[in-house]
Amino acid sequence: MTSPVISIAVHSGYGHTAVIAEAVRTGAAEAGATVHLIKVDEITDEQWELLDGSDAIVFGSPTYMGGASGAFHLFAEASAKRWFTSAWKDKLAAGFTNSASKSGDKLATLQFLSIFAAQHGMTWVNLGLHPGWNATTASENDLNRLGFFLGAAAQSNNDQGPEGVHKADIATAEHLGRRLAEQAKVYLAGKAALTA
Repeated sequence: MTSPVISIAVHSGYGHTAVIAEAVRTGAAEAGATVHLIKVDEITDEQWELLDGSDAIVFGSPTYMGGASGAFHLFAEASAKRWFTSAWKDKLAAGFTNSASKSGDKLATLQFLSIFAAQHGMTWVNLGLHPGWNATTASENDLNRLGFFLGAAAQSNNDQGPEGVHKADIATAEHLGRRLAEQAKVYLAGKAALTA
């Protein structure tokens, strides 16, 4: 069976979102995927081609002022060349974000990322977890402790650096990477069966 190729297209302003991107990469690689990490504010022509050749793309951005970062928006707009040729159509997609507040309007960023993927004709893979930390028997160390469904959401205190990213949010991002890699394997096997 072919190993799925997953690219993570991310912007990280202060390093917190980069920690989440690395966790997604770890989870996907553990599940057998070949993973490329691409910083969208430094993207090269070769990296655009890596995105084009990927089976799945994970989009990641911090949440600033209620939405994705300006750098991620520039990347999204630059992807219009791919949109015109349907270069990413039928690829799998997923997303993640980080902000300082527990909610912090992260849902708006995840919605933007999923709509961006939909405009490219991609198929969105959600987090696939029940919410954690929502009962007296629960803990802030639960997976999906912030209770998001659309993608992985992380919270980092604004007076700490990247080392302050919560371990449960890192584990949740690893879960997203594994889930996407596993779904990509199913997708590739299905495509192979249809063309056999």
